[in-house]
Amino acid sequence: MAERSTPATASDQPREPYGQPTDFSAEELAFLQRRFGVHGPQTPLAQLFTRGVDQLEPLRLNTLQRLQELKPVILLEANRQHVNPMLIAGILYDEIQHSKPGEDLPFVAHSGLFSTLGPAQLGLSELMHQGRLPRNPTDAQIAKARETLLDPASNVQLLVGKMARLKAELGFDEERMLMASRSAIDAKAIATLAYLHNGKLDYPARILRYMQDPALHGLIYSTQRAPESGVI
Repeated sequence: MAERSTPATASDQPREPYGQPTDFSAEELAFLQRRFGVHGPQTPLAQLFTRGVDQLEPLRLNTLQRLQELKPVILLEANRQHVNPMLIAGILYDEIQHSKPGEDLPFVAHSGLFSTLGPAQLGLSELMHQGRLPRNPTDAQIAKARETLLDPASNVQLLVGKMARLKAELGFDEERMLMASRSAIDAKAIATLAYLHNGKLDYPARILRYMQDPALHGLIYSTQRAPESGVI
């Protein structure tokens, strides 16, 4: 089981998972809201739109192609920071799949129109959490931070760092990679991390579903073999 750090008070720790890993009790939601803030579920219309987008095969193929390009940094950073690469792949798949048109254009990003940027949809606040941007940045620092968020490799590195940071803040062993198939506690921890990334209650179920997608799983774990020579 995952090891938890000693809590300051018993009331500051959520209870052990029960039922489905994506089920959150009122007590757990209150804890997460107190510690991290939450936003509630998507509206039914937004959920219907999300499901519709997921059925678009050309969009899916384009998303998988972008993930293929990001695979080296996903595996490198996930291994370095002890984060499940399928969790990272699932989040990236969802965020890329539902990205907003034009948000990756530098002039749009620097306009401040979008608060989150890059394949993982991260904001300036995550750079602050990771000590890469001061709490009261200058305009020049903000501009440089936005460039960092727009860089795909840096964005993925920040996402893995965010998951590692949240895992530690929740009291889980930083050196141990969480695996949903290993235990109910790990599955609940992964669902919680997904929830804290997006802030929507329906988001963890999507991420856990993506983590079991055969195409996504094969993309992350498959290896390419050099063709055998025809010369015997």
